[in-house]
Amino acid sequence: MPAEAELAQFIRSTFRSVWTLELLLHLRRNGGAMSRSELVATLRASEAVVTTAAAALFSAGLVLLDDETVRYAPAAPSLDSLVEATATLYVQKPDAVRRLIVSAVGNPAAAFSDAFRLRRD
Repeated sequence: MPAEAELAQFIRSTFRSVWTLELLLHLRRNGGAMSRSELVATLRASEAVVTTAAAALFSAGLVLLDDETVRYAPAAPSLDSLVEATATLYVQKPDAVRRLIVSAVGNPAAAFSDAFRLRRD
């Protein structure tokens, strides 16, 4: 079981939206590959949401993509352990997981203004 801080960092750095988390957990539960159109229908999401989420998960090493299919396939056992811990936490404390995701996305206006803030080195 990963440490709490490691899990929080994984959630913040991997999931840019709850849709992305939901897509990954759906693939993991259903054990295998699903077409993008099946994911759109099952999750009641748009094609753009599914495509964006699948690309992010591919970049994180959690899924494999081909022309039409998305398949749960963590690149390492440690990633699968982090996904399992995330799934457990999401069942137990869904609001806490959502807050972690939203806090990572942050406020775009604040990020823009921070770019102009003078810092002491």
